[in-house]
Amino acid sequence: MTWQFTLTGLLIGGLVGLTGMGGGSLLTPILVILFGFQPTYAVGTDILHGAIFKSFGALRHRRLGTVHARLTFWMFLGSGPMSLLGVSLATWLKHHYGDGVQSVEAYAVGAALILGGFGLVAKTLVKIGVQPDDAPFLLTRRDRWAAFAIGAVFGFVVGLTSVGSGTFFGLVMVLVYPLTVAKIVGTDIFHAAALLWVAGVGHLVAGNVDLHAMFWLLLGSIPGVRLDRARGLHRRRDRVRRLGRA
Repeated sequence: MTWQFTLTGLLIGGLVGLTGMGGGSLLTPILVILFGFQPTYAVGTDILHGAIFKSFGALRHRRLGTVHARLTFWMFLGSGPMSLLGVSLATWLKHHYGDGVQSVEAYAVGAALILGGFGLVAKTLVKIGVQPDDAPFLLTRRDRWAAFAIGAVFGFVVGLTSVGSGTFFGLVMVLVYPLTVAKIVGTDIFHAAALLWVAGVGHLVAGNVDLHAMFWLLLGSIPGVRLDRARGLHRRRDRVRRLGRA
């Protein structure tokens, strides 16, 4: 079944590279519905896959200077530890309730997917806090505590369900912090990569990751996201050339 995983990874990578949307809301349901994964293992595999997968985008945004490092730090201060609490809860339920936990985990994933869907629509439509210029934004004490609280709440959700690392945080940044679109996207991706590494290693230690499936998913998703980003770059260059000729 290795080629099916690679094809799925290619699809996920292509969609993320083309649209910029997170893959967590796509991969977990696919692993459960199409491949018959138990929800706990689907979540763990998805999270560790996302950690490796999103690291490529995170490093790129860091080099471009589109990451607000201090905001990332304060969100991660809350999201990192709380994601491990989410992992611990999923693992505790698995060990204490056996197969019965899968229905509980499935309901949790389903609820997170529904909320993530609403968040995705809102993130696309809402532009309240988006700034037109890249003026320096210094965090106040209130901003730091808000970032910590945001990280703690949604970090727990990500650790438990794998959903939201690329949706909830970006939406809240649009609503709360005066940043440009580039800074919102870059900070969102960089923070998501860091958060998923913590939660992913937690799931790996807890035995909730299918390493075989994750390897073959990465074999498709990494080329997929890089291919679509390369296409996007060529399209932007073509537009610049056309404008220059005009």
